[in-house]
Amino acid sequence: MLVRLLYASRAVQPHTQDLLDSILAQSHAHNPANGLTGILCFSGDIFMQVLEGGRAEVSALYSRISADTRHHGVELLHFEEISERRFANWTMGQVNLAKVNPGTLLKYSEKPELNPFVVSGKASMALLEELIATAAIVGRVG
Repeated sequence: MLVRLLYASRAVQPHTQDLLDSILAQSHAHNPANGLTGILCFSGDIFMQVLEGGRAEVSALYSRISADTRHHGVELLHFEEISERRFANWTMGQVNLAKVNPGTLLKYSEKPELNPFVVSGKASMALLEELIATAAIVGRVG
């Protein structure tokens, strides 16, 4: 059974390119063997990530992520059973929202910034759908 999980968290320290590269390298190394796909968004100290795959594999990864000391305030925003993947082409796609048109963010939030803690999980998923449609995702390693 396939599932999709969306969560958000706050970085303990300001993110650096080395931290992001480390997270993405880990994803690219482990996700394919576990049948996991998804996308990681970041802006300021906020991370938002979608995981897709088998229920057991997604749950196990989410448990490891929740215990990771590089961030805190991990909050589950959305979880659903799915019939097909939306992020099948990405072992872990990446979006730097600093490079996204502020109007795109404003469309789904009160302010033109990423803050999934104050919007619905549905709005956050809609934002990700639009980012896919506008090719704002990089790191397309499948």
